[in-house]
Amino acid sequence: MDNTDSSLPMTETQIQIAAICDDIKELLLYKNKQYGDSALNPSRIFSKSSAVEQLLVRIDDKLNRIKKGAGLVATDEDVIQDLIGYLVLLKIGLNRQKEETNEL
Repeated sequence: MDNTDSSLPMTETQIQIAAICDDIKELLLYKNKQYGDSALNPSRIFSKSSAVEQLLVRIDDKLNRIKKGAGLVATDEDVIQDLIGYLVLLKIGLNRQKEETNEL
């Protein structure tokens, strides 16, 4: 899905979008290595919920912390990065579920 015309110079906003996406990508790759792909392939020692359901719980927890902490988003960039990361992982998990359903 490449809707960009590479012959046109990028705007400042487009440059910033690319930089932030690159940062999130690096963070997700780093955490994936550190935690052994546990977000999308959980070990299921206690919880038997699907990876998608577990991601939804993590997103709910993160949003609840934001809701409870007035101004938290403005002062804690990690909260924003974590939320974006969980949403990216959720998109991957939902795509995998869709692929599995189509294979049946």
